[in-house]
Amino acid sequence: MATIPPKPWPTGTAEQIEPLVRRVLAPNPSPFTYTGTQTYIVGLGPGSGGGCAVIDPGPAEQAHFDALEAAIGGEHVVAILCTHTHRDHSPASRELARRTGAPIVGCAPLAFDTAGPRADEGFDPDYEPTRVLADGEAMTGPGWTLRAVATPGHVSNHLCFALEESGALFTGDHVMGWSTSVVVPPDGDMGAYMQSLEKLYAREQDRIYYPAHGPAVDRPRQLVRGMIGHRRQRENQILRLLGEAESGRSVEALVPLMYKGLDPRLVKAAGLSVLAHLIDLERRGLVVRSEEIWRRN
Repeated sequence: MATIPPKPWPTGTAEQIEPLVRRVLAPNPSPFTYTGTQTYIVGLGPGSGGGCAVIDPGPAEQAHFDALEAAIGGEHVVAILCTHTHRDHSPASRELARRTGAPIVGCAPLAFDTAGPRADEGFDPDYEPTRVLADGEAMTGPGWTLRAVATPGHVSNHLCFALEESGALFTGDHVMGWSTSVVVPPDGDMGAYMQSLEKLYAREQDRIYYPAHGPAVDRPRQLVRGMIGHRRQRENQILRLLGEAESGRSVEALVPLMYKGLDPRLVKAAGLSVLAHLIDLERRGLVVRSEEIWRRN
């Protein structure tokens, strides 16, 4: 996981990153959000007389609402699109919809009850889309087309959005340039996550990735190939460590063997990632478990 860069960060500032895309950073930095959630505005810009789309409006922070309103600059908002419903991505959609009258479009709602604290941002239970986009469906506006690419795995309702006019892909939390995505069972699914990575690797038309956290990825297929390899290495590491322990190992025993010098704040997330791998390996018949102990099959 990359070190968070020193401040100042461009929080609350509209950055024009390509002709059709502006980016606004929300004030919610953390070990899981890097410098914060990046909201993207797709459109020709204020004064163009066109309309825009807002992708991942972010957390319900007053300062972020105000920064988005300033960045939109009176443009007509055609749609508010959400890649998924973690609390750092979708809650601002409701206030933004109230202010602009725009429909909330994109991923499906997901109500998921979890006991205890989560290692990711947790779910937004109040998300209510006007329209859910299926894989391959598109939203259009003046000069832009955003097409949904279903990428379950990080969570089951995750979508990416492809900007067809420029070859940019808004990847939410599925692919990030600063860190691998957290996969938290039972809704997070490592097998589905790997299949979604393979799906993106097969997309040769994507020129650049704009993730919700961290820098843009200008060699996307190279990064995805590396991510697939990294996950396969973790999988093989788990199998090797279980093979070395005749009596098996728990997740808690595997984490320190697999992650040397890990930031204590990330131990829970690492454990959940290991658990996601184990569940996938169990499904494939490669490991078995007895209560909290996992053994190689």
